[in-house]
Amino acid sequence: MAVIEFETMPTSWSSLASRVLRGESITRSEALAIVRASDDELLELLAAAFQIRRHFFGRKVKLNMIINAKSKMCPEDCAYCSQSAISKAPVAKYPLVSKEEILAGAREAERRKAGTYCIVISGRKPSDREIKRIAEAVEEIRATTSLKICCCLGLLSPEQARRLAQAGVHRYNHNLNTSRDRYGDICTTHTYGDRVQTLEHVKQAGMSPCSGVIFGMGESDEEAVDVAFALKELDADSIPCNFLNPIPGTPLEGLETLDPRRCLKLLCMMRFVNPSKEIRIAEGRERNLRSLQVLGLYPANSIFVGDYLTTPGQAPTEDWAMIEDLGFEIETCAL
Repeated sequence: MAVIEFETMPTSWSSLASRVLRGESITRSEALAIVRASDDELLELLAAAFQIRRHFFGRKVKLNMIINAKSKMCPEDCAYCSQSAISKAPVAKYPLVSKEEILAGAREAERRKAGTYCIVISGRKPSDREIKRIAEAVEEIRATTSLKICCCLGLLSPEQARRLAQAGVHRYNHNLNTSRDRYGDICTTHTYGDRVQTLEHVKQAGMSPCSGVIFGMGESDEEAVDVAFALKELDADSIPCNFLNPIPGTPLEGLETLDPRRCLKLLCMMRFVNPSKEIRIAEGRERNLRSLQVLGLYPANSIFVGDYLTTPGQAPTEDWAMIEDLGFEIETCAL
């Protein structure tokens, strides 16, 4: 964990946003000040984050849809995950679905007005056979739709990354999840360095790196800032911000550390640290932001639409209405 010796309070959050828009990077102490801002400052902070979001993304919102293409088939011990080997959560268990089911998911993504279709499988890493089936499906999706394709398949070899890129995968997701110093408390069957290495393979293959965080796993304010700057250093193009859903049957069952206002401050911090990147509100949005979900779109410019991997999301019509009520616009083509 990086040591932050003091907090630097800007003259105003708006002035800090103006500095960012002039091309300056905020300091770690300024990022920490955002996370620790008082609730009385929240509206000003959101308005300042929106200055940055509007500059880079206007009023458009990117929609992403997930298909859980292989479920509960994982030997890892990630404490947050209902599909891990140590989870007792009652979730469906099945091997990689057929090519036809992956293609049907792409058609559903279009129906939900999603611009990005995310193919996700459980497991430590994909087999070459799984890579082949997914690559074949991706090639057909690319030929028949205008969807951006993202894959999240676990640890990758350089050869597997190149095969996915050749098939037309635009983006690959592999989250850091938490800070380097805290990683061993969350998972012991692979390392933070393993995840960084896969992201390097992704970039070398020519795919866009997508990597994010799960807030609410007991991390300190400083550790939340650490992971935001680690994602900046990795130059992740898309940053999913998950908020822990403490699923019964997982080791983090019952852990409740978040409230909607803290979630909003964390999103603002991520926008200030990574101003030009896609900031996506991901798993746990409905549970943790609750009635303040709509305010999350002032710092963030992207959400998942529909269900997550093993937990339900709200209906797509509710997401569409939320975006319309805010006066924002769905970005139907993410290419």
